[in-house]
Amino acid sequence: SSEVLEAIENVIQDVLKSLAQKKAPVLTLANRSDWRNIEFKDSVGLQMIPHCTTKQIRSDCPRSATKFALMLKILSMIYKMVQSNTYATKRDIYYSDTLLFGSQSVVDNIINDISCMLKIPRRSLHILSTTKGFVAGNLSYTEEDGTKVNCTCSATAVTVPSNVQGIKNLISQARFMLIVEKDATFQRLLDDDFCHKLSPCIMITGRGVPDLNTRLLVRKLWDSFQIPVFTLMDADPHGVEIMCIYKYGSVSMSFEAHHLTVPSIKWLGLLPSDLKRLNIRKDVLIPFTKQDQNKLASIQKRPYIACQPMWKKELDIMAASKLKAEIQVLTSLSSDYLSRVYLPNKLHFGGWL
Repeated sequence: SSEVLEAIENVIQDVLKSLAQKKAPVLTLANRSDWRNIEFKDSVGLQMIPHCTTKQIRSDCPRSATKFALMLKILSMIYKMVQSNTYATKRDIYYSDTLLFGSQSVVDNIINDISCMLKIPRRSLHILSTTKGFVAGNLSYTEEDGTKVNCTCSATAVTVPSNVQGIKNLISQARFMLIVEKDATFQRLLDDDFCHKLSPCIMITGRGVPDLNTRLLVRKLWDSFQIPVFTLMDADPHGVEIMCIYKYGSVSMSFEAHHLTVPSIKWLGLLPSDLKRLNIRKDVLIPFTKQDQNKLASIQKRPYIACQPMWKKELDIMAASKLKAEIQVLTSLSSDYLSRVYLPNKLHFGGWL
C-alpha cells in the first residue's frame, strides 16, 4: 500500500510543480489501445512493449480537461481507500457522483488508465470489479474474510469471488478445468452432473466476455493446480474472440497480461470442423452477418494466430462456410449429446487444439 500511496503522491507532485512554474499540468500514460504498443509473446500472450507511445491528458485543452479533472478526483478516492484500508467497486465509485461521472464506462476507462499510468494492478488500488462469473465442481477455498467455500457439493454454481487475490487454502482433485462461454450451457452441464460423472473437474463461465475476476480466477487455479484447461465456445467469431481473451489477453488490459492470461489453454469445441464431422444439418446453422465477417477477418490477422496452424485451419473452414453454430446445435442430435457423447469422446480421444 505504501507503494500505491507513493505513486499517487508522485503524480500530484508533478501537477504542483507544473502549477508552480505557471505551466498547465499534464498526465502522461501509455497508449494502451494501440496495437503498435503490443507485442505477442508465446508464454504470456499480448503484452505492452517496454517503450511504448504515450498520450497526454492535458488540463489546458478543452477536449481533455474534464478527463484530467476526473482522473484527479478518482486518484484522491483511491488514495483515501488505500490509507484507510477500505475497498469499493467500480459501481460504488460511479454512484458516489453519477452527475459528475456521467456514465459507468467513463469510470471504468479512467480506472484502467490510472492503473496503467501508475503501473499498479487494479486490485492493489483497492477497487473491486463486480463479478458476473460462476464456478462449480471439485474445488474448495477460503475467502479473505475466512468464509469457507465448497463448490463440490452444491448443485448450483458459486459466484466467482470479488477478491480473487485474497482467496487461500485452495483444494481440488480436479483432473482438468473447463471454461464454458455461456451461462445456459454451463447450467445444462451442471444439471447433467458433468463435474462428477466423467472425472472430477472444475467448470467456470464468464457468461460471455469474461470480467477481470473470472480471468484472475482461471489464472489462479491454473497456477495452483497446473491441470489442463479447455474451452467450450460457440463455433462463431465471437466465441473465438472470448477464448483468445482467456488465452492471450486483450489489448486494453495488456499491461496486466502476466496476471490474467493462461497461454496453455486448449480449444476443445465447438470446432467448425466438428459440424461436418457430426453431420450437423445445414438448416440449424446460422449465416454470417457482415459484423461476423469483419470480426473473423480481424482475428485471422492477429499475431497469435500465425503460431497456431490448427486454429488457423478451423478459422479458414468458418470463413469458407460463412456459417456459425451455437453449442446448443448439438441438441439437434439428442438432448444430452453434449454431456453424454460429445465432451466424453473429446476428452477421452484428445479432440482438442
